[in-house]
Amino acid sequence: MQTNLSVRVDMTHPQRLYQKIGLGLQKRITSGEFGLGDRLPPEREIAEELDVSRSVVREAIIMLELQGFVEVRKGSGVYVIKLPDTRQEEQEPELNRSSDVGPFELLQARQVLESQIASFSALNVTKNEISRLRYYLDQERINLENNTEDYEYDRLFHLTIAEASQNSVLSDIIHDLWERRNDSPMWQQLHSRIKSNTYRCQWLEDHERILLALQKRDPDGARQAMWQHIENVKQTLFKLSDMDDPLFDGYLFR
Repeated sequence: MQTNLSVRVDMTHPQRLYQKIGLGLQKRITSGEFGLGDRLPPEREIAEELDVSRSVVREAIIMLELQGFVEVRKGSGVYVIKLPDTRQEEQEPELNRSSDVGPFELLQARQVLESQIASFSALNVTKNEISRLRYYLDQERINLENNTEDYEYDRLFHLTIAEASQNSVLSDIIHDLWERRNDSPMWQQLHSRIKSNTYRCQWLEDHERILLALQKRDPDGARQAMWQHIENVKQTLFKLSDMDDPLFDGYLFR
């Protein structure tokens, strides 16, 4: 019998949306609707019934995956591999305030803020900051050529662009977003699916375009280059975390 997912999620509880979705699915597992080895409904179905974006459903599945309740089998679906403790109806993930933001929600926030900051920084960036950005870009390229999975220079590249705005409030905001990213188990779980350097090559080219726009002191170019860069990251991670159809169209935000 078909169930209505919307009645199973308590939207009044002060939690993030993906947590509400995840706990709703967890309740269905606890109730016995899904047993060990059962496949959860397809992501598209859950998103449509709850009237939420697929990215939120994807984050809910990552939450359950981190808790050990489900296993994601790419191209096949999401399967129950562990039953929640019936003595505790809702088992929330052990996440602190700075790390419980969903990875796609965080990327969307970064896209909005960092693209505008890049535009502002194009008018204020110093020669020293341009030199630092070039150095970080060169180090990213060396890491890529050596197949070294070190994203520290990626972080420094973005933080330096924020600092180039010469506005400490904007810089602090971006630092906070990156701290949330680095502290997030959900982000680490999602990022672990990157197995090909092809994507890193794309992101390196994106950084080149951003730096070129900053060197030209081109606000519009810098904003567009940063927006597209983070869009490329979003689409890549969404594609790599697909758990249903191998021909999934990659649509992210409705």
